[in-house]
Amino acid sequence: MVRLLRMLGPLLIALAILLLLLWAGQRSLLYLPIGTVPPPANAGLPEAEAFSVKTSDGLALGAWFLRTGREAPLATVIVFNGNAGNKSFRAPLAKRLADAGFHVCLFDYRGYGGNAGSPSEEGLLRDARAVFAAVGRRPDVQADRIILMGESLGTGVAVALAAEVSPLALVLRSPFTSMADVAAYHYQFLPVRQLLWDRYDSLSRVGALTSPVAIVAGDRDRVVPYALSRRLFEAVSEPKRFITVPGTDHNDFELNAGDPVIEAVRWAFESALARTGRPAEGPVSKPGGP
Repeated sequence: MVRLLRMLGPLLIALAILLLLLWAGQRSLLYLPIGTVPPPANAGLPEAEAFSVKTSDGLALGAWFLRTGREAPLATVIVFNGNAGNKSFRAPLAKRLADAGFHVCLFDYRGYGGNAGSPSEEGLLRDARAVFAAVGRRPDVQADRIILMGESLGTGVAVALAAEVSPLALVLRSPFTSMADVAAYHYQFLPVRQLLWDRYDSLSRVGALTSPVAIVAGDRDRVVPYALSRRLFEAVSEPKRFITVPGTDHNDFELNAGDPVIEAVRWAFESALARTGRPAEGPVSKPGGP
C-alpha cells in the first residue's frame, strides 16, 4: 500500500495542480476577446452609427446601430455575441438582418472590444440590461418591438434577459442547456460541474419565457452539441420553432449569418405579431441617437 501511494502520489499532486489551474484560469478559457474593433465602415457597415452604453456599475460599452433601408422597420434586433471576437465579427449578420427589414444593434461586453472591465456571467447580464434599456430609449426604435438574438455563449445571456424583460421574440443560435453541460461534454474526465463559476443555466430559465422562441443549430456542431440545443428546445413553451442546418459546424457562415438564421428571425417576428394581431410594418424611423 505504501509503495502504491508513493507511485500515485506524484500523479495525484499533478492532477491537483491541474484542477487548481483550471479553476483559477477558467474565465480566460471561457471568454476570448480577439483583436481591436475597427470603425464600422472598415467592418463593412458604413451606415452604422457608433454609440456608447453606460452600465449600472459605470462601465462604457461600445455599440453600433445599423438602420434598415426600409422606411418602416419591422423590429430591432439586439445581437448577444458568443464568447470570441468582438462586434465587428458580426457585421455580415447585421448587414443581412438590415437587408431583411430590421434595425440591428451590435455591442461588446465588458472586457471585449476595448471596453473596460472583466467578463463574468453577472457582468454580461448587467451589460445586457443596459443595452436593452438604451436601445429601447432610442427615438428610432419601438420599445415593444425588440428581438433578442443570442449566439452560443450569448444565448445564455439572451435567455436570462428575456426571462426578465419579455421581448417581442427570442432567437437562439447554437444554444445549450447550461455551460456546465457544455464543459462536461468537452472535459469528461474532470469535475467541471463542481469547478465552474459561470454556469449560464438556460434550462432552468426557459420556463419563465413568454415570447416566441426560434432555435437554430448545426447537426455537426463540435462546440455546442446538437443534442443540448434540442434538449433546450424541448423545454421551451409554444410558440417555438427549431431549425436544423445540416452538415454545419459551430463557426460555419451558414450557421452564423446564412439564410436559416434570417429565416428564424423572420419566423420569430411574424409569430409574435400573429399573437397580437398587429400589422407587420412598424412606424417610420426617426433620426436620432440613444
